[in-house]
Amino acid sequence: MNLSYFIAQRIHFQQNKKHVSRPAVRIAMLAIALGMAVMIIAVAVVLGFKYEVRNKVIGFGGHVRISNYDSNNSYETNPIVADSALEQKIIVLPNVKHVEPYATKPGIIKTETEFQGIVLKGIDANFDWSFFQSNLIAGSILNNTDSLRNEILISSYLANLLQLKLGDTFFTYFISHQIRARKFEIVGIYRTNFVEYDKLFLLTDLRHVQQLNNWNQNQYSGYEVLLSDFDALDMTGEAINKLASTTFNGEKRLYYTQTIRELAPNIFGWLDLLDVNVWVILGLMLAVAGFNMISGLLILILERTNMIGILKAVGANNWTVRKVFLYHALFLIGKGMFWGNVVGIAFCALQYYTGILPLDPEAYYVSTVPIRFQWGFIILLNIGTFVASVAMMLLPSYLITKISPAKIIRYE
Repeated sequence: MNLSYFIAQRIHFQQNKKHVSRPAVRIAMLAIALGMAVMIIAVAVVLGFKYEVRNKVIGFGGHVRISNYDSNNSYETNPIVADSALEQKIIVLPNVKHVEPYATKPGIIKTETEFQGIVLKGIDANFDWSFFQSNLIAGSILNNTDSLRNEILISSYLANLLQLKLGDTFFTYFISHQIRARKFEIVGIYRTNFVEYDKLFLLTDLRHVQQLNNWNQNQYSGYEVLLSDFDALDMTGEAINKLASTTFNGEKRLYYTQTIRELAPNIFGWLDLLDVNVWVILGLMLAVAGFNMISGLLILILERTNMIGILKAVGANNWTVRKVFLYHALFLIGKGMFWGNVVGIAFCALQYYTGILPLDPEAYYVSTVPIRFQWGFIILLNIGTFVASVAMMLLPSYLITKISPAKIIRYE
């Protein structure tokens, strides 16, 4: 039988309510539970927020964009010529899920009372609608598989701003060498709550943009490449760049590739800063829980000095006695972590399924506090918390080595 473990069990499960250490121990255990819950919630919220915002940006521009080298990141682009050979080389790359052409044209919407600058984005029948279907709040997606129609998909932000609704028509004006106008009918309204893009993009048939730009049917602004795994963005982007940079488009000009991180560096830089906040929260919670546990253990040791003296007197060495209190600390840490996990995961589940805590979408890009469960992170968080807490217990337990059994028994 493990003597230290046996004594620790007796101390932990048969504590007298009159012991001074009882409230201190409970406070320490509560601190661990609270810290554990806060850490789980913080990680889940930050992961959810980064996932939601990142996917909104990708939904509007893909993971990797291939365009004309002379386009200069403008929505008024120089065309590339359709290159089926390059498409096939890209689609067979690992992690590449989809390749789709697009074309853009900046313009102005004019109604009887309002006007607004926009970007008309043309897409073809090969377009991946999954993102916009998940954010569609009225109507349907475009039907661009047959004859050309004057259909358009507009955001709820623009619809409210311009006082438009499903089925309404409006004129959009485009300026190049001359002013050109198009009349569109609203067949669908989407809302992503990402105002920076909602107030800008309208989706229509690719052929409308080609006609407005005086392009042929095989000329596009570029390609958008969708990936299966965002974590492999840089590696896949580099592979696509190697393919595209060694290929000339139909007009003998180079292709230009950019990842979504390069297209929206301010947004992704801001998201990366959230990781710093998480580390600060984790550090603070561990420090608070750790210091409370140290205080509780010191009080417990001081309260049990007589027991320590007797154990040493009958032959127990310092490490055996220290293990008694370390085992006791493990019981407290384990119980605190258990309840911390219960509270933290329960809160995250409640928010995930009900969205009970709202947010201002114009400020945060999401309408409710986002939650993303990644069990690997939660397991690592538990392991890290346990190891750190146990490590912090080693130093106060060293106080036991300074207790002399002769002096303790003499003065007891």
